[in-house]
Amino acid sequence: MIETEIIRILEQAGPLTGAELAERTRLEVFALWRACKKAPAIRLDTVGRRFLRLDRVVSGYARLSPSIRREFLTYTLAGLEGRSGELSARAKSLGEDIRAISRAKLELARESVSSAMETLRGWDAIRGRVCFIIAGDITYEMSHLVPRPEKSTGEFVRGSDLDIIVITEDGLPDDEGRLLDQAIYRKKYFLLVHPDYREEIDYLVKDISRVREQLRFDTFESMVACKILDEGMFLYGSQELFEQVKRLVAESGIPERLSGMQAKAIENRESALARLLELEGNLSEREAYHLFYTREESEEIY
Repeated sequence: MIETEIIRILEQAGPLTGAELAERTRLEVFALWRACKKAPAIRLDTVGRRFLRLDRVVSGYARLSPSIRREFLTYTLAGLEGRSGELSARAKSLGEDIRAISRAKLELARESVSSAMETLRGWDAIRGRVCFIIAGDITYEMSHLVPRPEKSTGEFVRGSDLDIIVITEDGLPDDEGRLLDQAIYRKKYFLLVHPDYREEIDYLVKDISRVREQLRFDTFESMVACKILDEGMFLYGSQELFEQVKRLVAESGIPERLSGMQAKAIENRESALARLLELEGNLSEREAYHLFYTREESEEIY
């Protein structure tokens, strides 16, 4: 009956994202995903890419992002076999929309950092000693606008956050470091509460010595830091300092380590897919977080 209802909707509406289909069917997401995956008459087309995410609950920490649930809801289209032209056209449009969201968030991040720093007292004196790096969904052109609660306030923000790492040279005076942090925090608060934005800046300030320590890659936290530095793109500030960070990352063999974890994440995804398709009934909480999506996604709105 579920498959028949899905097919009826797709015949009338044409290709739909998983989220659009969930809204029309009112089905629980896992049941809908499983029905679409198993139905011979339904074809799924996923846009974008998968990339490494580190997660404590996964053996070896390596999983792919987007999660299976988010990939289905946000980045996957369901259509009917025999109507591939419609599906391809909608997939092209969806891909363009996702890339446009990523570009807009990147530009907002750059403009926000620039405006915060250009009004900072003493910025000219430290401009060459600080660099801003953007990481996360934006760097993979996989940003989304799914509403989710910001952790500290509970206010809903517009999808992917703006992950910004601020690297300073060693020996930056404490007063200047505090002023730098305060300026970023004020911009973070402005974007969070302003009704025209509702965007979250997630940022961290650290010096180059701290970067060197984290490149040991010997704890979960240092692995996350290394992944962020490896994927990060230059945003603002000192290009020379940014290039120094990238050299350190490469010389420490981080790309090769992460490549190995990526391969493991791909294996984990295939295993999770097989396990989920075998299951009957509802997911347990452990199975949901471990296989289908991450704990952080549990409060997102679709």
